[in-house]
Amino acid sequence: MKKVALSACLTGCTCRYDGKENLNITLLKELSSYEIVPFCPEDFCFGTPRPTMDLVDNGDKIEAISNKDGSVLSSPIEKYAKDFFKKNSDIKLFIGKDRSPSCAVRSGKVYDKEKNLLHTTGTGLMAKVALDLGIESWDSEDYLISLKLL
Repeated sequence: MKKVALSACLTGCTCRYDGKENLNITLLKELSSYEIVPFCPEDFCFGTPRPTMDLVDNGDKIEAISNKDGSVLSSPIEKYAKDFFKKNSDIKLFIGKDRSPSCAVRSGKVYDKEKNLLHTTGTGLMAKVALDLGIESWDSEDYLISLKLL
């Protein structure tokens, strides 16, 4: 059975920053022939609930920055992502939560250091690892649109 890495909040896990979920029944039905491997780097690294974070372009690279205290949160997320894909090396498909600083494939909001919005087509830190590994990767909404289900 083909494996799909799926943002845990989309499975109904209450792991969003605010302790809520983003259950997507349509997506789960569409993925019923896959073995779903849920993931949430932010919950694993920082717990739930947690302060929000944004993707910030610091000139050298894009970092996840805490909106609470301005700390850089990228390293634990990137480590989680690399460990996840090392442990699950047979993942063939990655579907991330749209607009997430960790999971967005091409819908993340990216800001400059002064918090001015630069664009809304950024890649989250975990999604970047999936893409770098050559894994087919989608934002959940785009995936459903591609199947004409949204």
